[in-house]
Formats: sequence, C-alpha cells, structure tokens
Amino acid sequence: MIVSCSGGTYFNHDYYVDVHLPLALACWQRHGLESAAAFFPRDVGASDVVSVGIYRFRDEAALHAALASAETEAVMADVPHFTDATVSRSIGIPL
Repeated sequence: MIVSCSGGTYFNHDYYVDVHLPLALACWQRHGLESAAAFFPRDVGASDVVSVGIYRFRDEAALHAALASAETEAVMADVPHFTDATVSRSIGIPL
C-alpha cells in the first residue's frame, strides 16, 4: 500500500518515522504487514506531496484484513499528531 500526504501546513518527519510507522507495524503486523518505510520527496515546486509511505503486506488479502481491522482506527487517529496534510492510500501491485 502506498500512502501519500499532500498539502497541509505542517509535517513532523521525526514523529512519522519514530512513532507512526512503528505504531502501524504494531497494529498491522499480525494481519500480514511485513515492512513500512518513509520517503520524503525533495522536488520543490513540482508537487505538494510531503511524504510517501510504503507499507508492504504479505499479500493483498492481508492488506484488506489489516484495513478492515479494529486497529486501523488507532493508526488513522494518530495522523493528526504529525500532519494536517491530506492522506491518500493506493494499492500497488507488481507488474
């Protein structure tokens, strides 16, 4: 799953990496989340994307199980602690 944050007026990179990603791992690992990584685009003026998160699940069924779980509420409730940007999720499938 690819999660991007765009726009907004603040984004706390350290909180995202040190707190939010470990929270997502703790909540979703039992559902099949295998890793979580963060990227911060540097193309000034090219885009309003401030972060890209890559959440790698065992398979697509695991991803859907995680998103449907009660733990997703805790993951999403944490977002305002590091940003007011718009969060968008998409599923990437290898070609």
